[in-house]
Amino acid sequence: MSTSQLPHGWLLLLYTLPASKTAGRVNLWRKLKKSGAYALKTSGYVLPDEPAHLERFQWLVQQVRDDGGDATLARVNSIEGLTSEDLVGLFNEARASDYAALTKPLQQLIAAHRKKAGKDFAEALEKLQRQFQEVRAIDYFSCPDGHDVEVLLERAARLSAPPRKPGRALDTKPYRRRLWLTRPHPEIDRVGSAWLIRKFIDPQARFVFAAKPSAHPGAIPYDMMDVEFTHHGDACTFETLLMRFAIADPAVRRIGEMIHDADLEDAKFQRPECIGLDLLFKGWARLGHGDAEVLDKGFACFDALYAALRKKSEPDRNSP
Repeated sequence: MSTSQLPHGWLLLLYTLPASKTAGRVNLWRKLKKSGAYALKTSGYVLPDEPAHLERFQWLVQQVRDDGGDATLARVNSIEGLTSEDLVGLFNEARASDYAALTKPLQQLIAAHRKKAGKDFAEALEKLQRQFQEVRAIDYFSCPDGHDVEVLLERAARLSAPPRKPGRALDTKPYRRRLWLTRPHPEIDRVGSAWLIRKFIDPQARFVFAAKPSAHPGAIPYDMMDVEFTHHGDACTFETLLMRFAIADPAVRRIGEMIHDADLEDAKFQRPECIGLDLLFKGWARLGHGDAEVLDKGFACFDALYAALRKKSEPDRNSP
């Protein structure tokens, strides 16, 4: 996150309540949780310094005092031992946990209604969409995991939509020497798609990373919400690119099956290799490698995998 994207300051709420005020304590905790405030210690909570958050904390200060407790609300620029970047990371970790709680139910819903959306599908999807919006409302720093849940929600919504007719294969000429845009913190589908673009669509492709397509208006976005080259139906972005550009290379299609199983976790192709591949990309992220570095490492990985798969598919010229 760049310095310009960091909050200008923080709101710090400190409070104490009498031990007898159990109901008041629980009520206050629920309101703080709903607000997305981060708990520093037992009775210390932080939010970005914004007018709406200031008003919310002011009401909570009054509530504490009405319950016989004491509360202090402070505007601070820093908290000892924590940089603003650290605090943003803590907020994003909390939201990542919230999004993770939605991922498994969504995957189960998609798996249960893959062939046909049943009568209880719409109600279940609506509930998960509502829960997602509640988390999104307190996702103050655009946690990357939110997009993954959005993609799952979009996949689920398409299960009850009329099937989309495939369009005519695209000519690669208008897509050469272009700037391609995807979300930060790339993992297997985004890196695999970038490799596919560079290998079969745009050999001079350049890649940038941003949360929204509007950050680079002239770039071709991929693996983002509401763009052409992203998840469609039960196809991951890599598979969408294969279909749209009619790439029929058998080795590449096998790579696509691995990426599908790793990214969508539905075991559609029963590719055990996907587990190791997925762990590689998650490991590079944990090691703190930058987006461009992960892309470079991923390209080398897919180059090697492609070479091995092509050799495997070639006939043995020494056999009788």
